[in-house]
Amino acid sequence: MELRDYARILRRRWALIVVVTALVLGGAALFTFTATPQYASSTSLYVSTSEAESTSESYQGGLLSQQKMASFAKLATTRRLAETVAADLGDVDAEELPEKVSAEVEPETVYLTLTVTDPDPAQARRLAQTYAEAMTDLVREVETPDGEAVAPVSATIVDSASEPDGPVSPQPVRNLGLGLVLGLLLGVGLAVLREVLDTSISSLDDLDAATDAPLLGTIAYDASARTRPLITTLDSHAPRVEAFRVLRTNLQFVDVDVASKIFVVTSALPGEGKTTTSVNLAVTLAQAGTKTLLVESDLRRPKASGLLDIDHAVGVTTLLVGKVALDDVIVRHDETGLDVLPSGAIPPNPAELLQSRAMNDLLAELRNRYDVVVIDAPPLLPVTDAALLASQADGALLVVRHGKTSRDQLSQAVERLAAVDAQPVGTVLNMTPSKTRGGYGYGYGYGYGYAPELPTQAPRPKRGRRAKGDDA
Repeated sequence: MELRDYARILRRRWALIVVVTALVLGGAALFTFTATPQYASSTSLYVSTSEAESTSESYQGGLLSQQKMASFAKLATTRRLAETVAADLGDVDAEELPEKVSAEVEPETVYLTLTVTDPDPAQARRLAQTYAEAMTDLVREVETPDGEAVAPVSATIVDSASEPDGPVSPQPVRNLGLGLVLGLLLGVGLAVLREVLDTSISSLDDLDAATDAPLLGTIAYDASARTRPLITTLDSHAPRVEAFRVLRTNLQFVDVDVASKIFVVTSALPGEGKTTTSVNLAVTLAQAGTKTLLVESDLRRPKASGLLDIDHAVGVTTLLVGKVALDDVIVRHDETGLDVLPSGAIPPNPAELLQSRAMNDLLAELRNRYDVVVIDAPPLLPVTDAALLASQADGALLVVRHGKTSRDQLSQAVERLAAVDAQPVGTVLNMTPSKTRGGYGYGYGYGYGYAPELPTQAPRPKRGRRAKGDDA
């Protein structure tokens, strides 16, 4: 991945990074402000050997002391020393003492520092001083040879324990700083991981990798589309309306030598907006003066007629079985001027009806009557209906939902079309993010509007002396 790829991930996944960082920072804050403050008191011991008669003996004694420092540090955390301290104080538990004490040897010296932490600062000083005194006794005891009265190595307290001024933990600045850094690292890591594992189509590169069909239009996400799916309910200069006009214009350049065109609008899976796209595309074509027919050929879950508030009890299925004539089932939608052929009753064998000779004859008749026929078909992957229709039409218009349709799903949908010698005439990227950067919605969306300016009232002349040349 290049640097610009990481920058793109940060732009797309910033919400995930912010949430993860906030959670980690909140956890650090919760730990910091709920933890019991701990106070530390330290004392220093000097380890030395018995007085030497010569310089060489003194040097050897110093080396001996340094060699024993690590062992003395281990003695500080032993249970034996803890029991001695507990016995001397009388009000502490020997089991808890080893966890409170630590010993540190200064490199290349014979200084041993004992540090004791406790929630009570006075108790921390008391424990540290008692530990130091008990430590000197323990060193003398373990270093005194059998039958001797004087130990060759002894420990002396050089710094008595003092009561601490403030707690050593928790440290709010350090903890919150670490929480912020760890949260950012974890958030960025999860964002990169999610980006790597995400196979959904979320860019033009993803779309190009799945199909060679050209991108004919992008429809930006509109939260009001669920309650107002038809563009006729929107302002004439709304971004979604303009997006469908762009799609209509681009569709006119497909098969320019064909006078009458039939397009199947489908998608890889349900829920990608193919019905709303087919209805609004047909409405936009009709508004431009193109003689357009919308055919509701989703004979399993018909929804187009519901969007237009048209009864679908009689329609395609009724026509294919020969019960009615074509003119009897075509409905004119008064609000848009669009002709609609509803689905009719849901049959038990939709695929057989759609690949019948009657359906082929119907499409031939519709081609003679209309300039553009838009067929709302089922999704390609669950059933074969759309592929069968596309093989009899001029091609399929694939609706791809941004961030949901995967590259594999779109590739499989294209393969379904190729299996019946059909082809996608283009793609429509639906529900693209409306946020823009530099005036362009991620390089392909329409995140801006260009509605006419409202008429403004002419400015009133200021009172006072007229400018030179004004009329009287």
